[in-house]
Amino acid sequence: MATDKHRVLKICVILISFLLLFAVLFTRPIITQDQNFHLFADTRMFMGIPNTIDVLTNIFFALAGIVGMKQVLAVRSLPTRWSWLWFFLSVLLVAPGSAYYHWHPDDQSLVWDRLPMSMGFMALYVILLAEYVDHRFQRALLPALLTGAASILVWVMTTDLRFYFWIQFSSFLTIPLILMLFRSRYDHRHGFLLCLIFYGLAKWSELKDQEIFMATGQVFSGHSLKHILAALGLFCLCWMVKVRQELVPLRGESRT
Repeated sequence: MATDKHRVLKICVILISFLLLFAVLFTRPIITQDQNFHLFADTRMFMGIPNTIDVLTNIFFALAGIVGMKQVLAVRSLPTRWSWLWFFLSVLLVAPGSAYYHWHPDDQSLVWDRLPMSMGFMALYVILLAEYVDHRFQRALLPALLTGAASILVWVMTTDLRFYFWIQFSSFLTIPLILMLFRSRYDHRHGFLLCLIFYGLAKWSELKDQEIFMATGQVFSGHSLKHILAALGLFCLCWMVKVRQELVPLRGESRT
């Protein structure tokens, strides 16, 4: 009984975190896309490709998506297989979406960059909930994917980014809480932590786009580095899916 109470309390902590971020975002004025966001440091053109390095470094997302899907399909007994497949498919789709955006950066092309990302965020969150909290959360995959897509649709129709930011940041802010509060059914859980570390470094390099470009003698920009760092985080998940072993059945899953 005490264990059940503790578990409910932990779930409440996650839920409250979601609601607090929602309150923070939706009690402030509408957030529109800053047009300076489209001004990247490295605008060099090679082989007729505008913003060449920012465009080409998206190949690493494609590789991570392909490798990840291959690893998932190779694991015969994986209850969260569909969630993982959708996650790595979203990663794969980020590659052409982001390349298209960097070819001609504006709000319209940014839609195709953010759409697969938002779906990837939600698929990963379903994975965490299903593998750490309750196996039955994977039933929420389709509603979660639709919610991610809806956040982009809301932005397109209203110019308001608050829903998208809530989807993006609430998942990554609560992922560390899930890792700390709940036990995984698998070992090598540090794969998620490595992914978060690389994601944090990627966001930092994105913010330091110009500074990194100048520090490298205008050879490599912070945004291009962001693509590589984010992909490295994704390869950590590919590796984790490949090598981890099941420890205990997760609550909510029946076993025969």
